[in-house]
Amino acid sequence: MPVSEQGVSRARYTLVPRVLIFVRRGTRVLLLKGAPDKRLWAGKYNGLGGHVEPGEDLLSAARRELAEEAGLEADLRLCGTVIVDTGQTPGVGLFVFAGEWTGGEPRPSAEGRLEWVETSAVSSLPCVEDLPVLLDAVLRRGPGDPPFSARSFYDAEGRLRLFFADRD
Repeated sequence: MPVSEQGVSRARYTLVPRVLIFVRRGTRVLLLKGAPDKRLWAGKYNGLGGHVEPGEDLLSAARRELAEEAGLEADLRLCGTVIVDTGQTPGVGLFVFAGEWTGGEPRPSAEGRLEWVETSAVSSLPCVEDLPVLLDAVLRRGPGDPPFSARSFYDAEGRLRLFFADRD
């Protein structure tokens, strides 16, 4: 269908596509502790990831981000999607991937320090606010399970809300 027939308009709600990646190694997950000078999430743990570039599909973007940020490859699968409602347009379309570590060691990243963290210890770390909830959703899904679908936003009191379509 040509773009002219797709109903694309600046007046409609739009999304910036991003990928978030969790690579597992046994009972540990590779996380990035944000560099102290990062504009966002300095000193906080997060998965790896970033923006989807023009002309790129989601899986290719996840593979590229994993290679750029950690120097690793993994057999990735889509585990879920999150519409991040920013309260304005554009919002964020977050595509969450997971994969098993297949070898090699992560190389240093300008984004921060890469660490293999026990999944049971994640909730005790200084994390990006939604990380423990999203990681839990990923860890509960097996390779044949359908991806989760969620929506996140901040309420009037400034609290992060995360609703999963299959749970809420």
